[in-house]
Amino acid sequence: MALLIHLLVCIFGSGSWVAINGLWVELPLLVTSLPEGWYLPSYLTIIIQLANVGPLLITLLHRFRPGCLSEIPVIYVVLALGTTACLLFAFLWEKTLVVAGVSHSIAFLVLTFFLALVDCTSSVTFLPFMARLPAQYLTSYFVGEGLSGLLPALVALGQGSGFNTCAQDNNGSITTEPPNITEASFPLESLNITLNSDLTPSIPQQTTCDVPANFSPFVFFLLLTIMMASCLAAFFGLTRLLKQRVLSTEDLLVSQMTLSSLQLQEASTGSNNRDSYPSVVLPEEKGTTVWPRTQLAFIYILVVFANALTNGILPSVQTYSCMSYGSLAYHLSAALSAMANPLACLLAMCLPNRSLLWLGVITAVGTGFGAYNMAMAVLSPCPLLKGSHWGEAIIVISWVLFTGTLSYVKVMTGVHLRDLSHSALVWCGAAEQLGSAFGAILMFPLVNVLQLFKSDNGSSLQCLS
Repeated sequence: MALLIHLLVCIFGSGSWVAINGLWVELPLLVTSLPEGWYLPSYLTIIIQLANVGPLLITLLHRFRPGCLSEIPVIYVVLALGTTACLLFAFLWEKTLVVAGVSHSIAFLVLTFFLALVDCTSSVTFLPFMARLPAQYLTSYFVGEGLSGLLPALVALGQGSGFNTCAQDNNGSITTEPPNITEASFPLESLNITLNSDLTPSIPQQTTCDVPANFSPFVFFLLLTIMMASCLAAFFGLTRLLKQRVLSTEDLLVSQMTLSSLQLQEASTGSNNRDSYPSVVLPEEKGTTVWPRTQLAFIYILVVFANALTNGILPSVQTYSCMSYGSLAYHLSAALSAMANPLACLLAMCLPNRSLLWLGVITAVGTGFGAYNMAMAVLSPCPLLKGSHWGEAIIVISWVLFTGTLSYVKVMTGVHLRDLSHSALVWCGAAEQLGSAFGAILMFPLVNVLQLFKSDNGSSLQCLS
């Protein structure tokens, strides 16, 4: 029974962010198909934060009307809504409408809001529900939450992304890797001489050469629908098992009261045969951990800061950070970063260091990787080592380590707050959404209004000046 509960909790936890994570790992294909293009990630971050109206409402009800709202019916509603929205995505993701003379993916953006509403609300309902179960199941929940990134990432890796540019040589043959053209290989003086002569330039000509993925986004969103439906089924199984456990506990209490009544009757009649009835020992209540306010504030600051970086600030510029190195680098950074989340959860099981100093150090390390990713986005379309396999490898590794280290921090802060109380987990979910909203609101005007980040126009010679 314990193994079954661990499995159901793991599947249930995967429903927390599987839908939105699925959108993020599919972005390398979507940005080349939807009219928003490179701006699409920043649109997603701000829409996700607008969906915080759900957790805000639940948090306010918890604060001013405690006990009036049960997590179980809310979780049923959000999981059913998420399953329906994923199914609609499969049929409507590429539908566009013209608004003010500009084509926009209205259906995609609206459905994104509903998926975000589901996942944001899970932050303040799933964890409080886990407080109904013994503490040992919380790690399985975080593993499942990590699987919400791993499963879509595996599907995306199997799907592939294709290259959106290729080179055509003088014989007309096509290669799928763009040429590594540098100023050292083709000095500007020699280019001028070649172009002024009657000779044909020897530089390979850049052409657009879209390679289709192994399967379409339609199939991807259908698989995402199956994942959400599995989470709904797992939660149904959990509630049934929880109900049976409550009934068993009530029967145990009734039996103990009956035994106590019989023992009192025997005592009143002078009977000393107390060993004729087996003793019943109820599980001891877990003591409440008390943290100093300064340490508790530090934990919540880590939650806000880590979520601001991982859910708001860096995702808004991931296209600028990676796409200049090519669509393959973007595809791998999105997919492998999502896979780093469950690995961080497993690391938290093997390395459960609860030192706040240790969490501070890991946060600083993850911030360093995030700073490199941001720097490459600022340098777009000419980041360091562009056109080099080393540059592609470094940006992918940096994104994976950035996501992995800060995911470990988020897991360990959740473990800390689990020891406090049910309310601490509710406020933990609120702090997660607060940090995510701050990061998204900060980056949206920088990307879309001030346009501080520049996209690659596809020219191989634009970085030679």
